[in-house]
Amino acid sequence: MLLVALGVTAMLGWYVMYTQSVVQELRREAERQGRIYAQTYRAVLDTSTTDREGRLLAALFSIIVEEQSAGIPMIVTGSDGGIQGYTNLSVARSKLRNNNISDADIRALMPVLARQNTPIEEPGVGRLYYGDSKLVRGLRYVPLLQAFAIMAIVGVGLYALLIRARAEREHVWAGMARESAHQLGTPLSSISGWIALLDDEVEDQGTRADPMLKSAVNNMKADLERLERVAHRFERIGRPPRREPVDVVALVERMAKYFRARVPTRAHTVTIDVKAPAEPLTVKGDAVLLEWVIEALTKNAVDALAGRGGRIELCAESLADGTTRVRVADDGPGVPRELRRRIFDAGYSTKERGWGIGLSLARRIVEENHGGKLVLAPTERGAAFDVILR
Repeated sequence: MLLVALGVTAMLGWYVMYTQSVVQELRREAERQGRIYAQTYRAVLDTSTTDREGRLLAALFSIIVEEQSAGIPMIVTGSDGGIQGYTNLSVARSKLRNNNISDADIRALMPVLARQNTPIEEPGVGRLYYGDSKLVRGLRYVPLLQAFAIMAIVGVGLYALLIRARAEREHVWAGMARESAHQLGTPLSSISGWIALLDDEVEDQGTRADPMLKSAVNNMKADLERLERVAHRFERIGRPPRREPVDVVALVERMAKYFRARVPTRAHTVTIDVKAPAEPLTVKGDAVLLEWVIEALTKNAVDALAGRGGRIELCAESLADGTTRVRVADDGPGVPRELRRRIFDAGYSTKERGWGIGLSLARRIVEENHGGKLVLAPTERGAAFDVILR
């Protein structure tokens, strides 16, 4: 937007200077016309008989010189079509700059001048071909530049309005997200207390504790921890992103472990595998937001395999260009070709009750907050999303 504004400013500055040059050229043209008029008027009013013919020829020659100084390309031919004279041909064709111009060059320029202006023909005398001056040629493009400048100004204005409206919406959304996180704090604290009481009861019963109760308490702890992380994510919305070391290998293993406990294992089995190096793979970023991205991509893969089963692979690796790639791939039905350009649009969803903000928000976190890329990678089967981090 800044470059467009600078471009429009430069164009307007050029236009002001160009109009001033046009005014100066018109003044010089008026001065030439005044001299021609004065010379013609003086020759007509001079009634003395002494060398009257010579004075008239001198006045005519002066008029020809003044017209040549106007910068208008002209070619004069005789009644037989022979070239009688020419001037200012370099205005019409820049390569004709010297006095050694061939007849072929001049005759090639005649139709060019004829297209610019209808030749003046005097029966029995000859024909005058004349073109446009530099001023006229420049003025032909000024309306186009004006239209472009107006369109650019209108475009910048509309873009500024859109940016302002989007900024206001994002401000409201960020405020609502942080308020939701604040409101979640109280019930989460209460649930944490109840789970602690149940956990104490299980410990008191020891070996006599109901296995189902033990399992329920452990799952409730895991879900409570996830709810706390979700609330923490809402708190991060609208705030400057953190730039801390994040181990993406630990991140994908944590996501795989979380979803393995929540996907079908009998009918329509979904398996989740991790492909990552044994040593840590560290990037600079916000761990909370990056976890949100990987979770959203994995959740979409799980949804794609619902009712059919399949395999999901979470892969973390270092690329040759120094970047780190996290890939979430599945062998489900994939993304139809006609929808690939729209899946990252906010509000667009292929799910019946989807909100259409998961992929949009994930791309924004990766690209705007971390300077990376989130793309739909080409695959022979299923869908694969690549998160490229620097």
